[in-house]
Amino acid sequence: MNTFYTSERHVLLLIALLKAKGIHKVIASPGTTNITFVASLQQDPFFDIYSAADERSAAYMACGLAAESGEPVVLSCTGATASRNYLPGLTEAYYKKLPILAVTSVQSMANVGHIIPQVIDRSVVAKDVARLSVCLPVVKDENDAWACELKVNQALLALKRHGGGPVHINLETFYSRDFSVKQLPEVRVIDRITFHDEFPVLPDGHVAVFVGSHKVWTKDETEALDKFCASHNAVVFCDHTSGYKGKYRFLSALVKAQTYNQPILPEIETLIHIGDVSGDYYTLGISAKQVWRVSEDGELRDTFRKLRYVFEMPESAFFAHYTDSEVGDDSYLALCKKAYEDVYSHIPELPFSNIWMARQLAPCLPENSVLHLGILNTLRSWNFFEIPASVLSYSNVGGFGIDGDMSSLIGASLANPEKLYFGVLGDLAFFYDMNVMGNHHVGRNVRIMLVNNGRGTEFRNYNHMANMFGADADAYMAAAGHYGNKSKDLVKHYAEDLGFEYMSASSKDEFNLVYQRFVTADMTNKPMLFEVFTDSKDESDALLVISTCLKTDKDVKHEKMVETAKKVLGEGYKTVSDIYHKLKS
Repeated sequence: MNTFYTSERHVLLLIALLKAKGIHKVIASPGTTNITFVASLQQDPFFDIYSAADERSAAYMACGLAAESGEPVVLSCTGATASRNYLPGLTEAYYKKLPILAVTSVQSMANVGHIIPQVIDRSVVAKDVARLSVCLPVVKDENDAWACELKVNQALLALKRHGGGPVHINLETFYSRDFSVKQLPEVRVIDRITFHDEFPVLPDGHVAVFVGSHKVWTKDETEALDKFCASHNAVVFCDHTSGYKGKYRFLSALVKAQTYNQPILPEIETLIHIGDVSGDYYTLGISAKQVWRVSEDGELRDTFRKLRYVFEMPESAFFAHYTDSEVGDDSYLALCKKAYEDVYSHIPELPFSNIWMARQLAPCLPENSVLHLGILNTLRSWNFFEIPASVLSYSNVGGFGIDGDMSSLIGASLANPEKLYFGVLGDLAFFYDMNVMGNHHVGRNVRIMLVNNGRGTEFRNYNHMANMFGADADAYMAAAGHYGNKSKDLVKHYAEDLGFEYMSASSKDEFNLVYQRFVTADMTNKPMLFEVFTDSKDESDALLVISTCLKTDKDVKHEKMVETAKKVLGEGYKTVSDIYHKLKS
């Protein structure tokens, strides 16, 4: 019977990437668990395979072959104690920095710890045996395939990173007997570029930069990015945690949030990704043909699942290398600005909410002040609106928890007692961290706005999965009714007893009467706490309104048709096309 490649998709991905990277030397030891891998390699003339029945000897053979040829060598063994015999040879490889890839096949990892024959625990690897150890589980869907492809890229890159060394892959198998696959899948090769490597050519087409949360920018770093954008007609997609204030800044959330008739921007050929975690979920959905990640850590961060290169170097060095002497036009930036202005000009009257307040306060923040935003509703609300260029802004998007928003604000305020520090957060985040208000180091430069809607309002938003439970979500998912249940006195007494100036509002009119005091540029005698009472439905309605600024009468009619069809045909029909095909059938 003719045999080809195994049907085990994760094995196919591994083999395809080995070929793409030009790794063809293999030393295989006998066994059953590694048959899908070895038999697939065996039928492909690209691979030079050598046999070694003793795994200890196989590992040392790999050391000699790698040292003499200067090429990576793959080891393959079965389950049970076979891999234990690799340890002496891999230790030798570690200290000699030899690129040896030990692929140890294994039954389902779910079997580990259940005294099942030939199953041992390889989850912990000695520090001086492998520079990296990854597990490739069986691929069941596209998400698994993405994770597998990324892990293999990480493993293969680690073979030569920082001088090189051995790498371990634990490869699951379900003992497929299907070897009928005639062609390997297309795979995405990810390369790491350092100062010593040849830099790839930046492809033709539109270039954009995405900035996640970022440390404070220096003047030189901003200028390097601006010059890069000027030479490539590029634009910088960012939110308030990016910290970038250069010429090519595009606060993109308002445009990207539109669910109807979103302004058409140029298709991105290459997206340059810098910075760390971003809380701008709307812009995280950006589409690009390929992504180039620039970070001194050199790690593979495949946020957009289109990663092609990782540049292990400072951002300014990367931008300097790819900056041409010629300065192009700024038409891309002009399109982005126009898109923002078009959406902004269509914002109707908003309900009294975090979003409404952000719109009122954002342009009023004093020059050179600092803004700390709570996650998630507050950060999203403020990302829709620009703040003064001199105002720095932050949010705890690293761990993305609500537990330290105010403490981070207070800690930051200690660094510059004569600078104003503003914090905006919801009630759950406030009460979680309220003890810090009693710290005797809190200065008069602190101003906190508490948006109190009596619950985790995020979970009552129209587009959140918890909202399908309606009011029932309040009991446990949205944690409603805690902390005084929107008491008008609780926070007031607490704040005033701790020496804060307190003010409050429960409507737009009340807000407009006092907010100017909150954002005054004058340094007052006391820190401030501004408590604003809102309603969850208003918060949800405001989000819906601002996400549908460009909705037309035609869109309204379409929605009514779909809603009517749902009542008749069921919830599974969400578009006119769905309805048409159902009726036709």
